[in-house]
Amino acid sequence: MTVRPHHDVLVVGGGNAGISLAAKLRRDGYRDVAIIEPSTVHHYRPMLSYVGSGLATLDELRRPEAAVIPAGCRWYTDRVTAVEPDRSRVRLARIGTLTYDDLVVCPGSSIDWEAVPGSREAVSTPAASTNYEVDLAPPTWAMLSALTRGRAVFTLSQWQVPCAPVALKPLFMAADHWSRTGVLGDIEIELLVEGARLVDEDRADRELRAAADRYGVRVRLGTNLESIDAPAQVARVRSADRLEDLGYDALHLTPPHRAPDWVAASGLAGRGTRGFMAVDPRTLRHPAYPSVWGLGDVAAADALPSGGALRKQVPVVAHNITAGRSGGAMRSYSGYSVAPVTTSRRRLLLAEFDRDGEPEPTTRHPDLVRPRAATFAFDRYVEPLVYWRRLLRGHVS
Repeated sequence: MTVRPHHDVLVVGGGNAGISLAAKLRRDGYRDVAIIEPSTVHHYRPMLSYVGSGLATLDELRRPEAAVIPAGCRWYTDRVTAVEPDRSRVRLARIGTLTYDDLVVCPGSSIDWEAVPGSREAVSTPAASTNYEVDLAPPTWAMLSALTRGRAVFTLSQWQVPCAPVALKPLFMAADHWSRTGVLGDIEIELLVEGARLVDEDRADRELRAAADRYGVRVRLGTNLESIDAPAQVARVRSADRLEDLGYDALHLTPPHRAPDWVAASGLAGRGTRGFMAVDPRTLRHPAYPSVWGLGDVAAADALPSGGALRKQVPVVAHNITAGRSGGAMRSYSGYSVAPVTTSRRRLLLAEFDRDGEPEPTTRHPDLVRPRAATFAFDRYVEPLVYWRRLLRGHVS
């Protein structure tokens, strides 16, 4: 008879969410924690917006995955093909089947190229790119910095995009660059936003709209990118009252994302979530399977997915796994998220808010919604060190 490996807590995903949670559980006394992660390279993904703006390199955001796996955790370098939550089993592509007492699903999300026909073809040309793909972040800055005249189009999808407002960093830093080099007046900047505002916090939204006005950005709210004709460099755009073709000389995409296919195939997706994992938005527990938990970009938690959100989600899940076993009181996730957005190549604001768009600042003094050089320096230079040295080692509360 084949013996199936069993683990107390099985974590699917070795990104920010999975590593932080596994390290937190180990600190909390869990002795048998395993991680499933096929990649051998770990990326600090928030840095991609700086790579796409010419202020960082890929080498600065990479580490070997082995270097961030918490001590004492078993690491399976394999990919999940299915979850059988009724039987507490996870199927892997090579190794076979694992079983668990508690399962935490946090494999992240990926670009849904099919959602915008022509987008994959577009980013294979020098005239379009996105900093949401690791290999495309350097070409993003090559494209933007080389532009001296014409039309630059930036898109902002709001469907489960990891920290979507951060996609405004390349826009504002490129606009600042164009201003400094004297070509801003020769470039028409269009920002296509699916939603009704740039960020779900009123004061921050006003600050970003003011910054857009200063650079002459035409902000078009409630506007969807439907398709792209890559050879012609034309984007088909739909707004409330019309469908139009918009030519571009540079196109930066913030594309829709999708969850891994096995999430829906395993019966873990929520209704109306387009395949993202269903969770109780406060406890982050699956509504039908009490031993299954979700966090990070894959979870439909009724909040903006972001790295900053994980600082609140990870301790909630770690606590609630224990509470679920003992019958104790569970902690609640408020929907907190954070969007650090530059307004130039030297200043940055920090929008912190809950799922209702209400401000939830970490500190009230100084006012972090006001763009500051110090906040920029912290986000660019200090935050990566906090990530590698603290967060990935389970120092979250």
